[in-house]
Amino acid sequence: MQPSTIKFSRWGGVLATLLLAVSTLAVAGPNGIKVGVSSTPQIESLQIAVKEAKAQGLNVELVEFSDWNTPNAALANGDIDVNYFQHIPFLENAKKQGGYDFVPIAPGTIMKIGLYSHKWKSFAQIPLGGKVAIAGDPVNGGRGLLLLEKAGLIKLKPGLAYKATIQDIVANPRKLQIVQLEASQLARSLDDVDLAQGYPSFLKLAGDNPDNALLFDGLENRIYALQWVVRKQDVNNAQIRRFIAIYQQSKQVRASLDKVFGKLYAPAWL
Repeated sequence: MQPSTIKFSRWGGVLATLLLAVSTLAVAGPNGIKVGVSSTPQIESLQIAVKEAKAQGLNVELVEFSDWNTPNAALANGDIDVNYFQHIPFLENAKKQGGYDFVPIAPGTIMKIGLYSHKWKSFAQIPLGGKVAIAGDPVNGGRGLLLLEKAGLIKLKPGLAYKATIQDIVANPRKLQIVQLEASQLARSLDDVDLAQGYPSFLKLAGDNPDNALLFDGLENRIYALQWVVRKQDVNNAQIRRFIAIYQQSKQVRASLDKVFGKLYAPAWL
C-alpha cells in the first residue's frame, strides 16, 4: 500500500493537511488498531513493534501526525484508537482545553530536553538582549523556563514548576528576548536565535546532534514520560494493551531506541 495524505480538522477549526505522509504498515480491521504518533525518530522503534505484532496476528496501522494538536482531535473523533506522543502535563492541559475524556494507560519513553546554541559555547557568551526560543504550548514552555532558571539566566516565581509562564519571570538580568514557537520547530530556529530549548527527536530530524546541549534536564522526573492514551471506553481494550506489551517487551524495540537516542532517553515502564 502506498503512503497517502489525509486531512483532519485541526483543533480550533483550521483544516490541516496531516503529516508529511501517513505510514500504513497494516490495515486495521476486526483484528487491528490504529495508533496515532508524532513525526519523530521514535517511528523506527514503533515500526519494529508493528512488524512483531503482525507476526503474532495483530494488525496495527501507524498514523503519523506533523503537529501536537491533531493526534488528540483524531482520537476524540475515533479516527485512531490510541495515541502515543504526549506526557501527563501535556495531556492534562489538552483535556482542560479540549474537554477530552482521555485516559493514559501505560508509560513509554522519557526523553531529556536541553538548551542548545549554534552561536555560543557557554551561557556566559550569550549577549545582553539575546533571543531565546522556548516551546509555545503552556506545559512544554514551562519546562523550558525551568531549564533557563537552572542555567541561571532567569528567575521564576517559586512553586510553579512546569506551570510557569513568561509572566512568572521575576528576574531577567540579561534582558533576554524570549520567543515561543511550536515545539517541533525549535530545532530549526537555532540559526536565528542565540539559544533554544531542544528535543532529541526533533534535533535529529533537523540534522543536529542532540548530545551537544549546553545543559540538560534529567530523566528522573517521570511525569514527562510519554503515555499511551485512549478514550475512556478503551481502557481495557485487549488489542491496544497487547500491542503496548509487545512494544515494551521487545528486545528489538529497545535496541532501536538505544541506537537512536543513546543516553538521552529511558524506558519509563521499567
